[in-house]
Amino acid sequence: MAQYEEFTIDQGSDVAIEVHCIDGQGAAKNLSNYTPSAKMKKTYTSSDSDTTSFTAIVSDTTGGVITLSLTNTQTDALSKGRYVYDVELSFLDSASNTIVERILEGRIQVTPSVTK
Repeated sequence: MAQYEEFTIDQGSDVAIEVHCIDGQGAAKNLSNYTPSAKMKKTYTSSDSDTTSFTAIVSDTTGGVITLSLTNTQTDALSKGRYVYDVELSFLDSASNTIVERILEGRIQVTPSVTK
């Protein structure tokens, strides 16, 4: 089951969020051969054209760290208000099947900017 977390993003700002992944024993998850992805939208049923994709990279493979980022241009294009998001990890198993695990989900509040 995915962990739930809420974030606040300032419209027009660069954003970087670090996600620290742990395994079942509480140690840092080795993210070798894992590919992260993350998206946000106004509602779960919003169209794909209303989806904002984070740049999601494994920033520390053995330390289990994923970095999610949005540019100031991306956040400036967001309307103020509440959004939903999730983060998934995928990998290929030994039979070349893609296995996807949702690791994080929640809400993001976008605060409006006065200076643009």
